[in-house]
Amino acid sequence: MCTNVIHKMNYQNIKEIIGLLEQFETDHAADESYPNDIDGFKKWVCDTENRKGGTILDEPYWEGKENGRSAESAISTLLVHLNRYAKTYSKSAISDSEFTTQEDFIYLINLKAFGEMTKMELIKKNIHDKPVGMLIITRLLKQGWITQAESEIDKRNRIISISEKGLDVLDRQMKKIREATDIITGDLRYTEKMELIRILNKLDHFHRPIFSRNIENKELIKTVYQEHSFKKQIH
Repeated sequence: MCTNVIHKMNYQNIKEIIGLLEQFETDHAADESYPNDIDGFKKWVCDTENRKGGTILDEPYWEGKENGRSAESAISTLLVHLNRYAKTYSKSAISDSEFTTQEDFIYLINLKAFGEMTKMELIKKNIHDKPVGMLIITRLLKQGWITQAESEIDKRNRIISISEKGLDVLDRQMKKIREATDIITGDLRYTEKMELIRILNKLDHFHRPIFSRNIENKELIKTVYQEHSFKKQIH
């Protein structure tokens, strides 16, 4: 299908090609899943055509739709529900371990995967406020699961790294943690998982810069709503 789309695109009139390029540039500004080059454009065209040919663009049913409930409301509720499901499985994964919360092993996993980093880098990677993140780090330090040392670049910073004890406690629980992550993705097919990652990445790319600005709660919605147009439906 993709080959035919590209072939047809090469011989379509210039106006249609320009329209596709403009739409690609608009999508790329909000979603960097595709490289901003000709290969990225081709991949975007193929994926767009494939989604049109399947059921992805067919409007699904959601609870309360018949009563005028918006798609945005349904998405927000489903994300909250999925977060709660994930937390339930995470609690089960650490029920017979030394971990107190899922944040404990998530912090350790990040340190194991990405290496040492400053306290604030670790906190930001986990999308936590500073007070919450510092409590978790303090707890991990008391357990001896992480170590800290002065930064050679900036003596005011402390560099955090996972300790041998932390690696050991994490490794003993990783089998159950992996099983929990497998369950969370349910019965999604591989292509559905890839599409979900693309969509969630797009949402993450939108929200992460906003979160990092630490806008006061009372000003958050007003500020974001004024800076971004939500009144115009995006297709």
